Amino acid sequence: MGIPLQLGGAGAEGFVETEFRGRQLARRKAVNFRLLARPDGGSSQPHPATTAVPFLLILAITLIDLPLPGSLHLGDLLIVVPVITAWYAGARLTGLVSVASVVALVAIYAVRESVAPPQMAALVVVSVFSTVARYLTGRHQREIMQVRTVSEAVQLAVLPPLPRRLGPLRLASVYLAAEDEAHIGGDLYAAVRTPAGTRLIIGDVRGKGLTAVGDAALLIGTFRDAARRQGTLPELAAYLDTSMRINMTEDVESEEAKESFATATIFEFPDDESVVRSVTCGHPPPLLLRANEVVALEASRPSPPLGLGALAKTFHHLDTFSFGADETLLLYTDGVIEARNTCGAFYQLAERLTTTDADHPVALLGELRDDLLAYAGGRLGDDAAMIVIERQSVKVDPEATSPSPLSPLSPLSTQKGTRTTDPEVIASRTEFGQ
Repeated sequence: MGIPLQLGGAGAEGFVETEFRGRQLARRKAVNFRLLARPDGGSSQPHPATTAVPFLLILAITLIDLPLPGSLHLGDLLIVVPVITAWYAGARLTGLVSVASVVALVAIYAVRESVAPPQMAALVVVSVFSTVARYLTGRHQREIMQVRTVSEAVQLAVLPPLPRRLGPLRLASVYLAAEDEAHIGGDLYAAVRTPAGTRLIIGDVRGKGLTAVGDAALLIGTFRDAARRQGTLPELAAYLDTSMRINMTEDVESEEAKESFATATIFEFPDDESVVRSVTCGHPPPLLLRANEVVALEASRPSPPLGLGALAKTFHHLDTFSFGADETLLLYTDGVIEARNTCGAFYQLAERLTTTDADHPVALLGELRDDLLAYAGGRLGDDAAMIVIERQSVKVDPEATSPSPLSPLSPLSTQKGTRTTDPEVIASRTEFGQ
């Protein structure tokens, strides 16, 4: 399960997702469309040299058999040629080879002036069986490829790539789905531009499978709609929490929906301030990279996961952290830090981060992805997502900037968020419009 990084998009605002995701999907779609275009539904178009192999084999068996004494017969070996052809070629070529095999066996018996009805009947039966089986298998492959193509398009629509640039931010992201043949699961992320900067969410919906994908799609859609309308991050978090709870009460037929919730962190990156603001709802803390040191940006008062806010009757608290030019922020889901090696030890993301020398978000994410997959033996037990954000140098108005002072940094140190004194910014009640 390799997940290289995708570089794609249009114009200056191209996309950086996983190179793997873009290139692999492009290769798959090319193969899928070739399959859909083939009338026999073969798994692949054989090379011309490979196409000639069964006919050369038929010719060789025929020429070798003819001069042999009457007691020796190699013509019976022709029965295996259609079977071999069906392994790698389509139904059309298998049918042609089957006909050629029957003709060759008839020619052998005609030259020898002998008749062997059992051998002839066996060849005809095997030839017909091989051709029909190849046709049915090819048709089934075409149906699977068609469903897969539609599925991939839907999955990309649910979780589109993040923009490569958003204001002064450079972004790169990677999604590692635990399910086979899946590209997304219950993990989610999305980013929206606002007049003052960029808002971003990363989260993990409870559960797996289609239910988790549906909940993730709902949360992403709600975030995109509300991110530009809600004035503060606490208000936005309250809106998302209420939306999750309404979804649980409306879906009365699904027991899983009634227990649905999502851990998430919502971020705000002002264009004119060297800070990042966040509201944490039960999600792992992001990691800040500065001068080869790693700082965990721990929330001062984390809120319950989205969908469970009513249980705690709590406020959503806003934390503010310093995030200056040329610094890098790593966001991730718990699938990353819960990955285990063969000995059962958890993946130490912060420690691994201190060993990298990558100086670009895409390069950094590529190293982390490869290292994570190698650590977990190529397969993860849960969906995992990572986002690398780098703030580029911008002009900052000193009077408009009030970054929280960082404690003296040491590798793997922890920075607590500072809270503003404005009560409207500090918290909002978990109701719409409040």
